[in-house]
Amino acid sequence: MILIGLGSNVDGPWGHPRETMLRALRELDGNGTELVAASRLFETSPFGMINQPTFVNAVAQIRTAMPPEALMQHLHDIERQAGRRRRLRWGPRTLDLDLLDYHGLVRRGRLKLPHPGIPERDFWLTPLMELVPRWRHPVKQQTAQKMRSILSGFTRGGVVLDKPAERDS
Repeated sequence: MILIGLGSNVDGPWGHPRETMLRALRELDGNGTELVAASRLFETSPFGMINQPTFVNAVAQIRTAMPPEALMQHLHDIERQAGRRRRLRWGPRTLDLDLLDYHGLVRRGRLKLPHPGIPERDFWLTPLMELVPRWRHPVKQQTAQKMRSILSGFTRGGVVLDKPAERDS
C-alpha cells in the first residue's frame, strides 16, 4: 500500500486550498499513478509555524510501479505545477505532497520511509484512520487510531473540521 499525505493552506494557480486539493487528487490519478481511494478533506490547525492560515489536509492511497525516489520526484512535479515554492520550513504552501508509506518499506537516508512525522501529526492520523483503519505503522506496528490516542491533549496539526471530499467532475 502506498499512502500520500496532502495539504494546502494558501491560494495558488489551481485556486483556493480546497480546489487545489481536489485537483491534486485528480493529478494522482494519471501519469504513472492510479488513485485507489482518498479520505475526506479535513480543515486542520497549522503544525510547526502556527501563525498562518488553517490547512486543508487529506490522505490518498495510490498504486504505481515507480520506485520511491521516482514517485517523490513525481510528487514534487505536481507540487510545482500547483505553485509550490520551498521557502520556509512548515510555512504556508499552495500544495504539500508527502510520501507517508511505500508498501511498508523501512529505510533511512535522504528519503525516509515511513515518513518520520506520522506519529505526531493529527492532520495525517485522522485521515489515515478513516481511509485505512487497519493500516499499521511499519516501525511502531500501531494503528493510526492508537498513535492518535497517544497524541491526546496535544494540538499538533489538530483537526478543526472535517469536510466531504466531493470530487468535481
